[in-house]
Amino acid sequence: MGHIHRTALARTDVSTGFAYVDDYRNVPDWMFGVTRFDPVGRQSQGLGAIFDVTLQLGPKALHSRVRITEWERDRVIVLDSIDGIESSSTWRFTQTPDGGTELAVDFDYTLPGGLLGRALAKIVEPIVGTAIAQTEATLRDKVEKLSGPHVDA
Repeated sequence: MGHIHRTALARTDVSTGFAYVDDYRNVPDWMFGVTRFDPVGRQSQGLGAIFDVTLQLGPKALHSRVRITEWERDRVIVLDSIDGIESSSTWRFTQTPDGGTELAVDFDYTLPGGLLGRALAKIVEPIVGTAIAQTEATLRDKVEKLSGPHVDA
């Protein structure tokens, strides 16, 4: 199983950062490689919401279905796969003393065994760390632009 942990500081308040991440329509704009993040059914937010995801990594499109298994407004969103590549991502939002937000992400994934798993590992593993770093930087930039210049983190 692979594990990546990243934290970053954003010059935005927690509620702005959380609201941006919580809106599924924004995900392809900030999450590296995601070309599709569509709700399954009517629920598109909160505990139990399910999404179909397509992740383009190099020449390979990976498909997954994820469910929100933990959700607390302005604090945490946890997505666990229920079909496709086994993964879990936890997004935590913590207010900093200066009014900014600490964004923390933990991403865990398991590739399948056998020939398919080895082939996917050659594609996925070299770029996962870079992808998470790019995702974090893009997300921070997007939420800071929403806040404007008033928060100094």
